[in-house]
Amino acid sequence: MSAASSGPQTVEFSGAGGITLVADEWNRGSSLLANRAADRPTILMLHGGGQNRFSWKNTGQILADDGFHVVALDSRGHGDSDRAPDADYDVETLTADVMHVLDAIGRPVLIIGASMGGLTGILVAHRAGSERVTQLVLVDVVPQFEKSGSARIRDFMFSNIDGFESLEQAADAVAAYLPHRTKPRSPEGLKKNLRLRDGRWYWHWDPAFMTKPGDDPELRTESFEHAASSLTIPVLLIRGKLSDVVSHEGVQHFLATVPRAEFVELSNAGHTAAGDDNDAFSEAVVAFVERGLRP
Repeated sequence: MSAASSGPQTVEFSGAGGITLVADEWNRGSSLLANRAADRPTILMLHGGGQNRFSWKNTGQILADDGFHVVALDSRGHGDSDRAPDADYDVETLTADVMHVLDAIGRPVLIIGASMGGLTGILVAHRAGSERVTQLVLVDVVPQFEKSGSARIRDFMFSNIDGFESLEQAADAVAAYLPHRTKPRSPEGLKKNLRLRDGRWYWHWDPAFMTKPGDDPELRTESFEHAASSLTIPVLLIRGKLSDVVSHEGVQHFLATVPRAEFVELSNAGHTAAGDDNDAFSEAVVAFVERGLRP
């Protein structure tokens, strides 16, 4: 492994309709690591719904230290990216945003996507083709995901949409939602995910992302299924063993229908696999990415 990369730079991209998308970017400059990254695909990281680019900070740094150009994107309505006009958070619009980002990057990309970001990644990989998206990592998501697990996520997000009185209250809510994860000694890390307004702490995403009616979920599943089954690139599915969003049946169906899919299960992780066991997650990702570089 090369010498350690410096930390990321904050950059901006233009999404569909000119919306501003904020990202963290590693190895953009003229350093030795950046020169090495020029011979490798860019790694584009897409977070899940209600998260932001900081979900990837540890894995992003590991990949950057390994000599990759890495971009961790805030999806529209999340983190520091613009809130969407007319609350347009349809997955087709998210896909259009990422297609604009691919155009700006201008070189082959490997996509890592968690949950919402993974489903977006499937559509992007299908639409962009194998020369532009060379590999895909899906983090605890498949087209046929478990509706009960998805509903639990939505319930958690809805239940705290009016914010928290303190960081400690927010930390208690997260601990109750993720009982398998060790609660941090300090809630200060949550400042990456919350913003203080009028004396209350609010999640750093647009509430309209949750409240505006969406499209037909059955039709959406068919779209994801079609796109995934048509992929010819290497695909890695990472499941958290404790997940209630991706079932064993969902995994087997995915592996049977996606031509070049492989599978890794993390024993100490749930749906938020990258944060639950980042060391094991990063190890699995690095191994998959490095295999894609071999002749």
